Amino acid sequence: MSRIGKSIITLPKGIEFKIEGKTVTVKGPKGQLTHTLNDGLSVAIEDGVVTLARENEEKSTRSLHGLNRALVANMVKGVSEGYKKEMELIGVGYRATNQGQKLDLSLGYSHNIILEIPQEVILETKAEKGQNPQIILQSHDKELLGMVAAKIRSFRKPEPYKGKGIRFKGEQIRRKAGKSAGKK
Repeated sequence: MSRIGKSIITLPKGIEFKIEGKTVTVKGPKGQLTHTLNDGLSVAIEDGVVTLARENEEKSTRSLHGLNRALVANMVKGVSEGYKKEMELIGVGYRATNQGQKLDLSLGYSHNIILEIPQEVILETKAEKGQNPQIILQSHDKELLGMVAAKIRSFRKPEPYKGKGIRFKGEQIRRKAGKSAGKK
């Protein structure tokens, strides 16, 4: 049996959890999210505790049990606490500014990259003297937040020789020595 799938989800105070057939709706102070469960799975709520159960033991159902439980748990955490991703731009002349939901990136190309961020994601940029420019993204939807962060990172991925590019805060980039290290 799936260890992740059979673990329970405890609902914090102030979270409204609705079940309508196979659709689960979670509403909290940060927002509202919905998810449709896969076939063969059922959800039950008792005394502020949510459990997901399998209706059969088919391989496809077993493989989706833990996934659906994790998605519902992420929804509950997102509407109660929210998620945050911090990114930093490492490179000479790399800059990030925002005007509302428009992110303006200067990444060494011949033009600036302007990206429209969805309304569900809160965007903030920091540029302090002596530190790398930072992009801070916050949202209640973990999936959307990850997609936006991956899109921003794809404009200039960190390269292994000098380490320049857009990286997540605290991310370790595996560095290579370069061609001068081979000569002796």
